[in-house]
Amino acid sequence: MAHRKLVIALGLIVAATPASVAAQFADPPLMISAAAASDPDRYCMRLEAFTGAVAETVQCWTRLEWADQGVDVDKEYPKEGVAVIKS
Repeated sequence: MAHRKLVIALGLIVAATPASVAAQFADPPLMISAAAASDPDRYCMRLEAFTGAVAETVQCWTRLEWADQGVDVDKEYPKEGVAVIKS
């Protein structure tokens, strides 16, 4: 009987562990200002090549579209930026 309780207790601990670990390492949502959200300019940045692809990809999106993808334009553009298309 004690063995059964121990197995159940350990099972509950193991089941709860992935949820708590995931919560610790989750990225906070990007907060962008109202001015950045209404910015019509497109920021072109290099993306990593897909598996099997040789050429890198360049995507041009607005600040809001980059934020939806989890990218902070102010942080990443100096490293990966290619061009800004003014609207």
